[in-house]
Amino acid sequence: WSFDIGTGTDGWGNQELQYYTNRKENVSLDGNGNLVITAKKESYNGSYFTSARINTKGLFNQQYGRFEARLKTPYGPGLWPAFWMLGANIDQDSWPNCGEIDIMELRGQAPHIINGTIHGPGYSGGSAITKTYGLQNGRFDTDFHLFAVEWDQNQIDFFVDGYLYQRLTKAEISKKGNWAFDNPFYLLFNVAVGGNYVG
Repeated sequence: WSFDIGTGTDGWGNQELQYYTNRKENVSLDGNGNLVITAKKESYNGSYFTSARINTKGLFNQQYGRFEARLKTPYGPGLWPAFWMLGANIDQDSWPNCGEIDIMELRGQAPHIINGTIHGPGYSGGSAITKTYGLQNGRFDTDFHLFAVEWDQNQIDFFVDGYLYQRLTKAEISKKGNWAFDNPFYLLFNVAVGGNYVG
């Protein structure tokens, strides 16, 4: 894994409040084989919070297939955990043209609801294509759940614990803009604090 270091003012933020670090206080293994990303309220390099954002850019990129992670989310107003993917061509074809697949993102103040979202040319930011999935009798912060996408040249399927809750087809997406999902993508995990999505 690689680390994104810095703040949203570095060109990849959403009005977030944290400073992303590579310190063990923000990202480490817990001794039981689990990766833990910890957001902390502390003054650091001009920010009032720290956290971590890790990625596989240049280390692992893949076009099509199944991508999954078993995760337990944090809880609290303003926390924004995400498991997502970006087009590996982002340095040549900037966002949103490179494409983005948000496998799971959650607002910490609503721990029973996640979103699966895609961004691309013609459907990005507030106009992204998205769907929520909610637990009827549970929360994503009290136990681990399996989040996944299955992606091929014709569609992207979103799953929670093996349940298919959203299918986005190339034909459907092409009505809103250009299909941006015929190139390799890399993986990201992060916990943001504040920002456009959570307030």
